[in-house]
Amino acid sequence: MSALREQDDVARHRSFRDYVEPEIPVLLRVAHAMTPVHADAEDLVQETLVRAYRAAHRFDGEHPRAWLLTILRNTNANMHRRRRPVAVDTQELYGDYRPAFGSAEAPSAEDAVLGLEIDGELSAAVAALDPKFRTVLILVDVHDLSYAEASVVLGVPIGTVMSRLSRARDRVRRRLIASPIHQGRLS
Repeated sequence: MSALREQDDVARHRSFRDYVEPEIPVLLRVAHAMTPVHADAEDLVQETLVRAYRAAHRFDGEHPRAWLLTILRNTNANMHRRRRPVAVDTQELYGDYRPAFGSAEAPSAEDAVLGLEIDGELSAAVAALDPKFRTVLILVDVHDLSYAEASVVLGVPIGTVMSRLSRARDRVRRRLIASPIHQGRLS
């Protein structure tokens, strides 16, 4: 019996290392999109990793991200079964941006002020969305999940993800076009 258990442990460690560990950053990003509280997101990922570890020796190796996102979604549902859902807080996502590709050039004072205004308008536009639209927008456009991955996270068909994303983008676009920044005047 101990030889079988040892084989299971070896298979479990190998599967966890090969399939689960590379996906931890994705799990963290998705968990942060699902719950705005940093500690809750970390707890969710930790519980997901425990459940994945327990089942890793039985995992067939097909579509590890989808497998893990399903575990994450189910774990989140189980952890919050009696709690009221919390809307995603987008302020954290847009507040600490850095220039791409290590740009060392500092923006002019005018650009800095205008950037703050635009970020505020964008944050307000995203925050004004219904939570089901905001969550899809953040998962796909901010966290770069595919439609299929977002579908797994949310437990809805891919077509629903696509339509919610389209509506979310349209509503953000309409709100930004109506903003004072777009019309050439600062508020």
